This record gives sequence, C-alpha cells and structure tokens, in this order.
Amino acid sequence: MLRRLALTAVASLAALSAAVPAATAATGPLPLPLPLPLPLPVLRDDARTQLTITVSGSENSKAEGTFELRCGPAGGSHPVAGQACGRLDELAGEGADPFSPVPGDALCTQQFGGPATARVTGTWQGRRVDTVFSRTDGCEISRWNSLRPALPNVG
Repeated sequence: MLRRLALTAVASLAALSAAVPAATAATGPLPLPLPLPLPLPVLRDDARTQLTITVSGSENSKAEGTFELRCGPAGGSHPVAGQACGRLDELAGEGADPFSPVPGDALCTQQFGGPATARVTGTWQGRRVDTVFSRTDGCEISRWNSLRPALPNVG
C-alpha cells in the first residue's frame, strides 16, 4: 500500500512538471511573486520624546524654571512645545545628536555667553538623556543655540 502511494505521488509530480511548461507556453511566463513590503517602524511608548528642561541663571525671567516637553504629539508645560518638537525632529532627521557633549579636543572661542545653564533629562528618540548646557565658551554657546527653541533664547 505504501509503495502504491509513493508511485502515485511520483506520477502526480511528473504530470504537474509537464503541465507547467505547457501552461507557460500557452499563457506566457508565470508571474514573479511580489516582494514583501518592508516593515514599518513600530513606535513604542519609550520612543517618544519626554524631556524635563530646567533653566537657571539666565537674565530672562520668562526663561527661568522647569519645563516639561512631550513630542508625538507636542505638549507639556514648555511655552513653544510644537516648535521645540519640530526642531528636535529636524535634528534627528539630520542624524545629529543635540545632546552629545562638546568633544574634549574641540577648539572653542574664548567668549562668555552668560551664566545661564540648562539641565535636560528624560528620553529623546527612545534613548535616555541627562546633560547640562551652558554658555561658557563659543562651542557651548553654539551647542545651546542649535537646540533653540527647545532651549530658550537667553542672549
């Protein structure tokens, strides 16, 4: 009985193999399978931007204090949350990391931009952030200004 089933299976495969070229000749080549779409990135709750920004020592009373910034959608107590989230998205699109420190071997102008500091903690693009911004030299001033309006204008 097993031998009979095996012979039937072999005969069926042979008949199918003969039929496929005949069908191809009559109707044209068989269509290629469509490529599978690439998976879309999955946004996790921890991938959202949620930052706490504490500004002190500025000469601008409106800039002083602690502000919460949430993106995706924009919200929190940050005074210009939509613009701040837009800037963070722009920097992410450029592949920039606005929270990385100034490299130790950077050549910076010796200018003082004021005593203001900003501590930023939380999550950006799914990664933890805990950094301090200052205006102690040209590199630090540039770093601060590149993150405006997420950081306030303390000029």
